[in-house]
Amino acid sequence: MRPGRSRTGLGAVIAAAAAGLVASLWTWTAPGDPARWRAAPDAPGVELHLLDNGFHTDLAVPRAALEARGGPLAGAVRALPPGGWILIGWGDARFYVDQSPIGDRLPDGARAFFRPGNASVVMLDPDPRDPAELFAEEGRRSFRITPAGFEALAARVEASLDLSGGGPRIAAVRAGDDARFLASRETFSIAHLCNHWTAGVLNAAGLPVRPFRSIVSSELMAAVDRAELDSAAPRD
Repeated sequence: MRPGRSRTGLGAVIAAAAAGLVASLWTWTAPGDPARWRAAPDAPGVELHLLDNGFHTDLAVPRAALEARGGPLAGAVRALPPGGWILIGWGDARFYVDQSPIGDRLPDGARAFFRPGNASVVMLDPDPRDPAELFAEEGRRSFRITPAGFEALAARVEASLDLSGGGPRIAAVRAGDDARFLASRETFSIAHLCNHWTAGVLNAAGLPVRPFRSIVSSELMAAVDRAELDSAAPRD
């Protein structure tokens, strides 16, 4: 066999293997737990909302439920200004907090995406308004999870906090804004973006998610929709 043909054949094998890997990652689903995820209508549960602004997702969580479980996360919530709902999100410690025009932040966005190991923060933002009334349906998914699912979800959020100093530490605040940005022990990069983090939090609560596809916010909305369809499907 000529050397040129050998190299061509090897290249085809490598290309096929790479395509297979991408396809596997694209369809890979982290399994959920229906027993934790969906609360029956006549059973105890906690109402949550997934909020999507087109590229980033936050969770709206009842303040009372977070405070009732105790622990470092509950302590951080109690220290917040008033508001019956807490918006919870995660992101890069600089890019996420900065509110200057997006066009001015493109170089910093590239840094956050492509440099590994960027510091990150957990956002806790109190709001007195009902998310079901405040956010349009196309940018919101509402669901009711079991107490066990909620405990797992809150524990996953709490596990993201940097508690090396003995408790949650405020890493940043914004002038005139009630949101608090707490230091996280996780790092931000293109391999672990804000929506990946939220997907992990929802998966802890029992929702099946597609981690690779969760780079985009719409995939998380679709994951909730799929779970809703599965729960509505007739069972034998």
